[in-house]
Amino acid sequence: MTDRSAPESLRLVQELVNTLDVETGEDALDTREGLARFGVSARERGELRELRELLRAACLAHAGTPIPPGAGHALARHLGRAWLALDVGRDGDAALRPAEGLDGVAELTARIAAGVAVAAVDGSWRRLKACAAGDCQWVYYDRSPAGRSRWCTMAVCGSRAKMRGYRARRRPRG
Repeated sequence: MTDRSAPESLRLVQELVNTLDVETGEDALDTREGLARFGVSARERGELRELRELLRAACLAHAGTPIPPGAGHALARHLGRAWLALDVGRDGDAALRPAEGLDGVAELTARIAAGVAVAAVDGSWRRLKACAAGDCQWVYYDRSPAGRSRWCTMAVCGSRAKMRGYRARRRPRG
């Protein structure tokens, strides 16, 4: 099976969106450990979930599902509030990073915004996709040459979708 993990710049987005198992409803953000993994307090859980679902909508759009009205603007608002700084290293390389003094959702959002900015420039942002299967929506990185995959795995979600399509075409009309 192909590696479906995102490049470093997008790994945090992938990890956050995949905290919810859409099929079972199990949400890692319901636990103290799940929140601690992202450096977020329980009182910020609602804001974190909103960010997660807006990122999922963008990843679904990358796989061909139209983004819900307003979701693109809402995600841009979230990421646009991120305080970022530009670091220039001793070798002259520059990198975006969260501004000093941030914590919780603000710091996480800044880390995500920095990663998305890098990925938007190098073209990798459009390859971070959510599985088109409504009962899955797992976020994966599309490493296919053409960049047109729609499912997290052809062996499971892709096969199910193709089988449903086949059965629908074979069903007698009327």
